[in-house]
Amino acid sequence: MTDTQQSKPPQTPELEQQERELRLTRFDNDDAWRLGVLLVELARERGLSVTVDVRRGEQQLFHYALPGTSADNDAWIERKTRVVRRYGESSYLVGQRFRDRGASFEEKSRLDPDRFAAHGGAFPLHVAGVGVVGTVTVSGLPQVEDHLLVVEALGRFLADTAR
Repeated sequence: MTDTQQSKPPQTPELEQQERELRLTRFDNDDAWRLGVLLVELARERGLSVTVDVRRGEQQLFHYALPGTSADNDAWIERKTRVVRRYGESSYLVGQRFRDRGASFEEKSRLDPDRFAAHGGAFPLHVAGVGVVGTVTVSGLPQVEDHLLVVEALGRFLADTAR
């Protein structure tokens, strides 16, 4: 089992805890590059076909598509990123909150599903004392695995920057 796999999908309390813990002290263009490269390296080590995207605000600072991906992954990134920008929380957490209520995001959010996707893989870049300043997104795996890959990379990124 890889680091991004676990026996059951994370539930709302764990997802909320991830968002409290995975906060940055700063975020600039060089940080976006390092985080993006870290995600690409993790994917390559595991033979994963994913597209990685890192943004600050509306500006795309890093984008890389590994072999086996397509323009569809770019479209998923756009849709998942819009959810993070609108709700200020990970796309997986937003979708999970709807599932917790026995509903689907697509049916109950009143948002266009061609523009918004509450599927795992997009995570807010939250700077402590500032708020959400951007997004990091992965597309290409089942939604839980997309989410867990981003969470793992953010955890490693934070550990590396704390040294």
